[in-house]
Amino acid sequence: MVKVVFLHPDLGIGGAERLVVDAALALQSKGHEIHIVTSYHDPGHSFPETNDGTIAVTVSGNWLPRSIFGRFLALCAYVRMVWASFYTVFFSDLNPQVYFCDQVSMCIPVLKTFTCVPVLFYCHFPDLLLASHRTWIQKIYRTPLDWLEEKTTGLATTTVVNSHFTAGVFCDTFKSIRRRPQVLYPSLNFESFDRECGNSLSSVIGTDKKVDFVYLSINRYERKKNLGLAIKAFDLLKSSLGSAKIHLIMVGGYDDRLIENVEHYDELQKLVISLNLSESVTFLRSPSDETKTCLLKNCQTLLYTPDKEHFGIVPLEAMYCQLPVIAVNSGGPLETVEDHRTGYLCQVTAEDFAEKMQYLFENPNIAIKMGERGKQRVIQHFSFHSFCHQLNDLVGELVVSKV
Repeated sequence: MVKVVFLHPDLGIGGAERLVVDAALALQSKGHEIHIVTSYHDPGHSFPETNDGTIAVTVSGNWLPRSIFGRFLALCAYVRMVWASFYTVFFSDLNPQVYFCDQVSMCIPVLKTFTCVPVLFYCHFPDLLLASHRTWIQKIYRTPLDWLEEKTTGLATTTVVNSHFTAGVFCDTFKSIRRRPQVLYPSLNFESFDRECGNSLSSVIGTDKKVDFVYLSINRYERKKNLGLAIKAFDLLKSSLGSAKIHLIMVGGYDDRLIENVEHYDELQKLVISLNLSESVTFLRSPSDETKTCLLKNCQTLLYTPDKEHFGIVPLEAMYCQLPVIAVNSGGPLETVEDHRTGYLCQVTAEDFAEKMQYLFENPNIAIKMGERGKQRVIQHFSFHSFCHQLNDLVGELVVSKV
């Protein structure tokens, strides 16, 4: 048994948080002792395993600001993670044999300086590529943070990424780091999707009207997720099909502490109103896992709109629930979605998306066949068992290397 402490900045609901929770569950299933230290955890806005005692969670540093007047989020995240690492090293009795860190690498120098414990860093994507550098003020602000990100990431004992796409971007971005990171694909815990669904689709979308085909979009309410593309494609499709009974459900992770979530949710609603789609589009904010699973099991097609997404767990969830996936032909979906077999990889245009959406609507048997192939692909290549085995080997190698 190995004691592993996870350090994560904000234990909410999102792809990165799902990865952390799954990694903790995977190591627990192998008999290891797990503890997560985070600077923020809201039981009402987090995965159930972090609330019901399945995974031990300690919050430290919530008193530190998450932003300063809605700005300097990266700087505040760095400070909060440094505090979390100081707390873990000096003020807790956790005494791990391995540290697992992700998203923010600023904690690594503290861990490496004051302990001899190996550090596994999971890089979802270089943060410096996600940040804006448009104005000279932003460039001045980001320059030291970008430099620190590269230098501190290079201090990790082992670095892991979520896809071969991210591995290539990592090497092109962090040129001073000579070691190519290993790839550990996120996985699905199939059991959570195999449970019976208690909600009906009509209760979720709030109507008893018969709907023949429902399109589903799941992503955080952030502008980089390009959610407007799904709405514009749906508008083109609706114009093409006329009176067809179709519906679009927009599901998004939503945190009212985040200004962008609030603003972008409002922008999308205004877009729907401007296109006269209010009766055909339903918005859901941070639904429960049960509701999300119900949607995946009862809708007909997933629309996945981010461009150059690092990996994207949602297409895997959809394919396991036998939904064909229409996604942008870049980033992670190139490794998860088989074009013309489990879905379609499209250009970043509403026209291309709408064309594939219409084809599946008019050929429901093909959509069913794609869904069946998608489930088999997920079981074969992205199982929780495979994820457990690979992560357990990485932790074992770190413990041996320390000795």
